[in-house]
Amino acid sequence: MAQTNYNNRPKEEEIDLREELERYLKHWPWFVLGVLICVILAFSYLKLTTPTFHTIASIIIKDEKSKSPSSEMAAFADLGLLGGMGTNSIENEIGILKSKRMMTDVVKALNLNVIYLDGNAVKSPELYSKSPYFIEVLKMDENRLKTYVKSVGSQFDIQSNENGKVLLTNIESEEVFEGKIGQPMEIPFADIILVENADFVLNEEEEMPDLNVKFSTLEAVVSNYRTKLQINLTDKNSSLIELGLDDSVKEKAQDILDQLIYEYNRDAIEDKNLVARNTAEFIDERLQIINGELDSVETGKEEFKEANRLTDIEAESEMFIENVSDYNKREQEIGTQLELVNTMISYLNSDSGSDLLPANLGIEEKSVNSSIEEYNNLVLERNRILSGSTEKNPIVKRLNSQIDQIRGNVLASFERLRSNLRVSQQELERQGSVINSKISAVPAKERQYRGIERQQNIKESLYLFLLQKREENSLSLAVTAPKAKIVDRAYSSVAPISPKPKIILLAGLILGLLIPFLIIYLKGLLSNKVKSREDIEKITSDIPVVGEIPSVSKKDGEMILKNDRSVLAESFRILHTNLQYLIVNTADKRQGNTIFVTSTVKGEGKTLVSFNLAATLANTNKKVLLVGADLRNPQLQRFEADAREHIGVSDYLANDNLKLQDLIRQTNVDNPNLELLPSGTIPPNPSELWRREKTGEMFKQLEAMYDYVIVDTAPSLLVTDTFLINKWADLTLYVVRAGYTEKKLLNFAVDSKNDGKLHDVSFVLNDVKWANFGYGNKYGYAYGEEEKSFLTRLRNKAAIW
Repeated sequence: MAQTNYNNRPKEEEIDLREELERYLKHWPWFVLGVLICVILAFSYLKLTTPTFHTIASIIIKDEKSKSPSSEMAAFADLGLLGGMGTNSIENEIGILKSKRMMTDVVKALNLNVIYLDGNAVKSPELYSKSPYFIEVLKMDENRLKTYVKSVGSQFDIQSNENGKVLLTNIESEEVFEGKIGQPMEIPFADIILVENADFVLNEEEEMPDLNVKFSTLEAVVSNYRTKLQINLTDKNSSLIELGLDDSVKEKAQDILDQLIYEYNRDAIEDKNLVARNTAEFIDERLQIINGELDSVETGKEEFKEANRLTDIEAESEMFIENVSDYNKREQEIGTQLELVNTMISYLNSDSGSDLLPANLGIEEKSVNSSIEEYNNLVLERNRILSGSTEKNPIVKRLNSQIDQIRGNVLASFERLRSNLRVSQQELERQGSVINSKISAVPAKERQYRGIERQQNIKESLYLFLLQKREENSLSLAVTAPKAKIVDRAYSSVAPISPKPKIILLAGLILGLLIPFLIIYLKGLLSNKVKSREDIEKITSDIPVVGEIPSVSKKDGEMILKNDRSVLAESFRILHTNLQYLIVNTADKRQGNTIFVTSTVKGEGKTLVSFNLAATLANTNKKVLLVGADLRNPQLQRFEADAREHIGVSDYLANDNLKLQDLIRQTNVDNPNLELLPSGTIPPNPSELWRREKTGEMFKQLEAMYDYVIVDTAPSLLVTDTFLINKWADLTLYVVRAGYTEKKLLNFAVDSKNDGKLHDVSFVLNDVKWANFGYGNKYGYAYGEEEKSFLTRLRNKAAIW
């Protein structure tokens, strides 16, 4: 732990950071393994994943209102037919491009709900136009296809032979359907024809693909590509639109975008021609009526001349005609206007309110023509929105309201215009009567003839006017231009946009480092077991850690032999050295030293520590006795096979006739300095035996006979035996097993020391992993041994985690 009286705080933080890094760096083999595995997985992902390419096309939406008509079309620009549907909002056009109706037309045109795959390839790539065969769908039942897909799937394997026979095998259900190339055949949800791809060419190095065909519902394909479709306005002040699509097949994505632009232009042209077609129908209807009226007037004129035997009345009244010619011309114009107004009023009163109004039929009133144009634009905009929406759409409701209001305004304007024309006509008639009074000498026949001729001229001029407008309208239908001008046809990126190798490999590298880091962090965060001496020192600094015993496998042996240079032997030699500093306190004793070895619970390795510590001390030519003081559950038979077959401590304490020297025996270890006093027969009352005065006499005799008496005692938490005899110990070694002993149990050792139940206590950390040694991880105990290979050391480090 860091000293609180350190003045240099930055140095303390630097030490803490280094210790935190070492906590992870000592597990470096796992980081190497994690990076290796994740990078291999990243490479595999890049090899197995089908790359996706980005396809782009760009168009300009023409602003029909702002452009001026060309010189060729200027002659009939007054019709209002070239403008078609004006672009009120570029967002509306983007909405049309994104509409389900547009994408449905594209999918149907390109037959995208039938997908061709290569069954031989690992990735099963889509063949698209490189398929040896194509399927033409004659009729498909969408509902049956949905049911079929849910039950057995809709992917078929196609096999053909030289006789022209074709077998379609459902991959899931293995159901087989037989047919012939070029002839209709039935499958559960459709009638299809299999045709050969005339453009299919197989290179020498290529293999014939195992053709698989997958049918999808139209709705699913449309939804998929609507989701993928990207439409962006390059600048808010321009009408340049960029269309994007991400797909694994470049040619397919390009065809989709090009077809989408085509469908958009086709739809826009149909909208533009809608006004012209309605105008043509109106003109044809009026021509039939005017033609009949003109025939009637001309027939009347002919009959009038024949009945009155008239040849050239104009010559007789030439002077009067010159005077009234201006009035007659004006009266004729007003009559024509009045006829047109009456016709339009009749049309407005008889029309349902949802059709377009004829535009610019020759009415001179500009405000009326402007209202008709505004009315037609709103009707077209409403109809376009209705093609992808319903009557409940708020925009449609708002447009209907505006249409009704403008239609009322148009009708009112025509009625006002008719009233004005009638007033003007009456005024002309009044002035004409004044002049007629001056020519009273002209026979009444002349006046009648003039009336007939006037009617003839009005009908004739109107008839010629309508003929001219019909020709102009036909010409406008023939020269309608597309609404979207193509700036760039669809083209795809050279490099795939996903997966990106650099990002995937970097992610694999980061993930390979992150996973071991998180495992180590969470393992440390959630672990409640002691793992290293730092865990002990964080809980208590009153009890020192005098030894760390490394974790060894059973095949390496748990016993220390003479002249042993193993890691286990070196760790006990270090423990022996550390004990010398603690035994200094008992240096005034002329007899041997008694060292108790205990633990909190069983299984922590106190017997292993006791036996190997005794063997280590004996190898220094000291006379050592190992005492089995765990009378309830003796474990010395692990190292001495026949330990339970001999009488020992319990028998000595219970029987006053036994002599201590007769119970001590030589161990199986090849060392004359090490002897054993077994625990003996398991008694029914161990605590009562330890309370006898004979216990103290036994320890005094043993100290007089040996340099070291190593006592393997019972676990302190489970029974009270160790507390009863601890007063006879010179040192108490409290064994803690790494990865086994819970941290909270260390408080029991601390409390026992503070309460006086144990004295001169020191911790021995047993079964320590290599990575958790205080110094062993960096330097090890293998000094003087042959250095192991890198792979061996890596395997050893991985095995101890």
